[in-house]
Amino acid sequence: MFNISNRFQYAANQALSSAIIISTFVIIASIAQLVVNNAWSLDTTSISNIKTQTSLKKSFNYGSLNRKPKENSRIQFDLVTDLRPLFNWNTKQVFVYLTAEYPGKKDGSSNKVTYWDKIIQSKDDAVLDLSRMKSKYSVWDVEESFREREAVLRLEWNIQPWIGPLLFGSTTANSTFTFAKIKEAKTP
Repeated sequence: MFNISNRFQYAANQALSSAIIISTFVIIASIAQLVVNNAWSLDTTSISNIKTQTSLKKSFNYGSLNRKPKENSRIQFDLVTDLRPLFNWNTKQVFVYLTAEYPGKKDGSSNKVTYWDKIIQSKDDAVLDLSRMKSKYSVWDVEESFREREAVLRLEWNIQPWIGPLLFGSTTANSTFTFAKIKEAKTP
């Protein structure tokens, strides 16, 4: 009972139990602070001046079949938001991304794509005022065409804490836009 391996095992068990209790307290306290700061109901976001551009592109990586071009969409937008309530002493960084959700081919289904994203590493950088920002990613639809469908544009976020689970959410503001029609080439 009094050998060195038993003493080491007892000390290690005490240290591990203490670390689990402290980590649990940190996780609960940081989530409670986010709830108090209304992190899941941010209403300081404005997405406006959305301009869409749809073109035909050939890409074997994104669903182009038999060398036929497929529709590709990009947007330009203005974004104003204050994400400081997402930061507390347990926040390592916040990943924000602008998504568009639009109806799918089947009734009740929807498609969701990401046009832009950014990693915010400090509370000082958490106020975004972007104007005439171009989408970071061009988007191909899983179907053959966007068919001028209406989409809802939303700013979503993911808090990556020092300790604890990843936390997801979105701002309450959203905007709608219609995918642009591809202009037909004029034949002489």
